[in-house]
Amino acid sequence: MKIIILGAGQVGGSVADNLASEANDITVVDINPRILQDLQDRLDIRTVAGNATYPAVLRRAGAEDADMILAVTNSDEANMIACQVAARLFQTPMKIARVRAHEYLSCPELFGEGGIPIDVLISPEQLVTRYIQRLIEHPGALQVLDFAGGKVRLVGVRAYYGGPLVGNELAALHQHMPGIRAQVAAIFRRGQPILPTGRTVIEAGDEVFFIAARKNIRAVMSELRRLEKPVKRIIIAGGGHIGKRLAQELESRFQVKVIERDAQRAREISEELNRTIVLLGDAADENLLLEENIENTDVFCGLTNDDEANILSCMLAKRKGARMVIALINRTAYVDLVQGSEDIDIAVSPQQATIGSLLAHIRRGDVVNVHSLRRGAAEAIEAVAHGDRSSSRVVGRRIDEIPLPAGATIGAVVRGDEVLIGDGGTVIEPDDHVILFLVDKRKVGEVERLFQVGVTFL
Repeated sequence: MKIIILGAGQVGGSVADNLASEANDITVVDINPRILQDLQDRLDIRTVAGNATYPAVLRRAGAEDADMILAVTNSDEANMIACQVAARLFQTPMKIARVRAHEYLSCPELFGEGGIPIDVLISPEQLVTRYIQRLIEHPGALQVLDFAGGKVRLVGVRAYYGGPLVGNELAALHQHMPGIRAQVAAIFRRGQPILPTGRTVIEAGDEVFFIAARKNIRAVMSELRRLEKPVKRIIIAGGGHIGKRLAQELESRFQVKVIERDAQRAREISEELNRTIVLLGDAADENLLLEENIENTDVFCGLTNDDEANILSCMLAKRKGARMVIALINRTAYVDLVQGSEDIDIAVSPQQATIGSLLAHIRRGDVVNVHSLRRGAAEAIEAVAHGDRSSSRVVGRRIDEIPLPAGATIGAVVRGDEVLIGDGGTVIEPDDHVILFLVDKRKVGEVERLFQVGVTFL
């Protein structure tokens, strides 16, 4: 696939890194030649220096025969204009744009037929808000990912001493929970992946990813660790787009406070929020946190635009008694440094959340969902099966007959409203949603080919 990525920032660079190893023809356009040179030194890609909205620059990048334009510059306006130019001058088949401003997103009539020709809109703020919201709803989880419209969830947890399943074989999971189906998709032990079998013994400290119907998630989590008390009190540091959106989503169910250091912004969001208490101050102010009873806070979220401020405020909140802290961190090196440390429970990367959404539209075959796991080392994919036994390598076959690449497992099959978990005897039918887990993302191409329909299928 020939893909032009507009913008070599953190998202554009990460997407290029993900796709360059998958036999795609990638060209990256950016106004900064130095950033492009750094990318070209690392990856087998083409680069073009120039303004991504200029027709001549897009032509030099190969827009005349590109399959896809991916506009992820730092400017919403530049992304929208670039898609307009690509549609009008080059008839590019697929145009994806990152648009962050709520003022644009709240006017759907701007896009699509008769409007700005963008086929897929990506909003990082929306994606990150939903991601953090799921973590708050499942205290103790490291990742919570939705599939099949929320019918199935993939959850990552760290196994703790005292969990009923710790020290036991996975086969005991079904004995502990009769009537509840769950599948352990992968285990990471000291950073290395382990493909689970029924004989695999869970150790304390293992990072365990399991798939279950949404209603059964809490029951499965209780087998691997002590269940956390339900969340009641939340403090959000930062009243920007993500902080305000998260407060709006949570304020009807939880006691929410937002700490914002800019007086004008604090006044604006206090008028837009209904039940949230907005405090003017610095989230790294120890006295302020103590005044707001940080020791009784269930979740503290550092969501400012400053990575260092988020890390420091979360570390302070944790040491002063907050039960769980979540830090929003843009720099990948920082995410790897602090994730799972004693002072920060969860580091959320906006880039990883955004990349998963982008990859769902780039993958071959009918792939409707892609989630990046363990900071890009692994992937979970939701693919739809099409065709029949003669034209498809999955339809009409039992799960244990499908020639999956090494390191890939099928965790669940969703058929209408029915969720089928962890049964190798399940026969894949047309239109089934199949959720797969890959501990080695280099095998993505092989999985995509499995779900592509042969020429005999009409």
